[in-house]
Amino acid sequence: MNMSLAAIGETIWVLGVVAWYVVRYPFERRAKRVRVVTNRRSFLDMFGLVAASLGMAVVPGFYVATGIPQAADYAARAWAIAIGAILFFTAVWLFRRTHKELGKNWSITLEIRDKHHLVSGGPYALVRHPMYTSFLLMALGQALLLSNWVVALAGLIGFALLFFLRVDKEERMMLDTFGTSYREYMDRTKRLIPYIY
Repeated sequence: MNMSLAAIGETIWVLGVVAWYVVRYPFERRAKRVRVVTNRRSFLDMFGLVAASLGMAVVPGFYVATGIPQAADYAARAWAIAIGAILFFTAVWLFRRTHKELGKNWSITLEIRDKHHLVSGGPYALVRHPMYTSFLLMALGQALLLSNWVVALAGLIGFALLFFLRVDKEERMMLDTFGTSYREYMDRTKRLIPYIY
């Protein structure tokens, strides 16, 4: 079978999404067993999650399944597929590392769990929000793997909405919970990209 470059990109994207879910599922199950002591879920928080899900799962999934919107397609390039694959699977690897570091502290929304502690090891030693870093890498990987302008923009916009609607609230919650320890942690780390931002 001779697959086109576009089909190879789509296959890699599907495999990456499956790997992402395989990483997330056991942590999601375990987290439900730990009592939540602080919950700061809000409409904007949920809107960000929905936007990210639409941009990084629903829109690209629909495109892979149907080819719609075909009018926004552009020619797939081998270099773009290769870089996209590296970015996407680096994102999945980082996503797994963040879950392992967080353990029972992990939550899909803005929550503090029973016996929550400040995590500052592993990828958290470089950035305060490495899970968002993994989402940024996934969005960039998606833009390179799936040769369609609508799909590329959907992933980037979905990531941006999630990040900018949540990160300030998340940091405020951590400051309220951990005080000076979190302030010192903020002073020695960047938010999203090591040594830059």
